[in-house]
Formats: sequence, structure tokens, C-alpha cells
Amino acid sequence: MRRNKIALIGGGQIGGVLAQLTALRQLGDVVLFDIVQDFPQGKALDLAEAAKIDGFDGRVTGTNDYSDITGADMVIITAGLPRKPGMSRDDLLVTNAKIMQNVAENVKQYAPDAIVIVISNPLDAMVTLFRKVSGFPHHKVIGQAGVLDSSRFATFIAWELGVSVKDINAMVLGGHGDTMVPLVRYANVNGIPVMELLERKYKDAAKAKEVMTAMVERTKMAGGEVVKLLKTGSAFYSPASAAIQMAEAILFDEKRVLPVCAYLNGEFNVSGYYVGVPAVLGANGIEKILELTLDAEEQALMDNSVKAVTELVADMERLGF
Repeated sequence: MRRNKIALIGGGQIGGVLAQLTALRQLGDVVLFDIVQDFPQGKALDLAEAAKIDGFDGRVTGTNDYSDITGADMVIITAGLPRKPGMSRDDLLVTNAKIMQNVAENVKQYAPDAIVIVISNPLDAMVTLFRKVSGFPHHKVIGQAGVLDSSRFATFIAWELGVSVKDINAMVLGGHGDTMVPLVRYANVNGIPVMELLERKYKDAAKAKEVMTAMVERTKMAGGEVVKLLKTGSAFYSPASAAIQMAEAILFDEKRVLPVCAYLNGEFNVSGYYVGVPAVLGANGIEKILELTLDAEEQALMDNSVKAVTELVADMERLGF
């Protein structure tokens, strides 16, 4: 029986964790690509030598040659540089757009039938650019952001309430940045509204709202909080785990409802842009966008987030991409 072939573009911290999780969960054979000579080969060899210990059979190989991703069923892209001191937003956009343009051209050539998950930042622009350059169907090009942001939101809620994070249902919509929209009204603990539990805990509606506002703000700034603590890098465990959850939903045709960066064609009153929304993920990639009713405040926040996405894409186009 043929195993799935999963190509990971970018062998850095996220790419390494992706390779390990893919192997451990028996999702398929892994091809880890990076432009640095011998680097992905070293990571792949290290991981392959753990197969006996960890009990997986999938092959793990490293390469500097795009032709080795030929026929991949899924491609997960982490390639790109983090923002460095003194680097402007435009500098970062240009640098990573050039990288993504090259990645898209090669994926189009060697893995034209793959479903693609993009993690690279700035996410909303990079997934848009990949789709534009590759010409892939919109439903087969997906950005990873909402799963990660929603997990962060759920984590903070679980800590605050002293309950298992497995019982938290929380969702974050919109762009992957400061304007993201954690949906407070829909957050619940196995059906019990989080705000109701906070009000019981503090016996004060104003205090409960204050605590929730702090969690929302922490969610929005969570990536930056990790960067500040690490000092020499950015988050890699959680983004990789989020992408793997999406990959499993697609490879196993699970029909999971997950918040992902998806191309909208009228949904949520947005057309022609990739924005974070709830979607059904299955064998065909994004199989359906699930719309939900937003109140006036939520809609205003969503509109503001969409505006930020459109401005980011406009900046990218202004810079020639």
C-alpha cells in the first residue's frame, strides 16, 4: 500500500518538529527540503535513526533538490525569514515574498496535485502569493493561523478557569496579526459559556469582562510573547502542531471544522481575499466555509481585521508581487 508523501519546505525549527510529528503519527513518508547544503539531510538522518525507538516505518529524507518532492500529496511551507532588528515591514515582506515566489514555482512544477498548507509569515500575504504564483485551486491552498491562535486562546481560558484545555471550545477569526478576532461570545467549556463561568468565579460582571479582555489581548500578542522570552527565535512547537492537525484532517478525510486562512468568495461579505474563518477540512482540502452570525461588535472587529489583510496584500502588490 502506497504511503502518503509529505513535502516540508523549510528545515528550520518548525520544519524539524513537523518532520518528527509526521513520522510519529504515521502520516506518510517525509521529504524535508531546505536550501542550506546538508542541513535537511542531517535532520532527516537524526530523525530516521529514532524510527526503531519511536516505532514508525515512514521514510524520512532530507534534500536540497526540489525534484525530490515530485508527486507529493501534501506540501507544508515554513520557508521564510523572521523579522530582524532594523528591518522594516516592507523589508520583511519583500524578502519573504521572493522566497515564496520561488517556492510556489517549484511546487507547481514538481507537486502540481498537492494540497498546500502555508505557515510562512506574514501569513495572509504569503498564502495569497503562493496561490497567485502556483495557480492552484483555492480550496487546495490553505493558511495555518486560526488553529494556532484558537489553541492559544483556549490555553489561557483553561489556565484561568482551572479546567482541562481539552474541554475548551474557542475560535479566532480574521487575519493572523494584531487585528485577529477571538470570539468571546462563542467560547465555552463543553457548552457552558466562558463568560458565565468567569462571572461565577469573580461574582462581578465587570471583573469577568476585564479578565476576558486581558486573555483576548494576550492571545493577539501571544507570538510576540514567545519571541520576547526566547530572545533568539520564535514559536515552533505550537505552529507545527497546528499544521499537523490540519494535515491529519485532510489526509484522513476527517471533515474537521477548523479555523483556517481560506479564500473567501462572498462568505462573511468578503470576496477575493484569504481570511481566517471556520472551514470543513477533508480529502479535497477546504470543502466548505461555515458562516456564523456575528453581532455588531464582532462584525466591526472582523471588518477591521479584513481591512488589515487587504492593506497587507495591497502592500505586497505595490512592492511588485
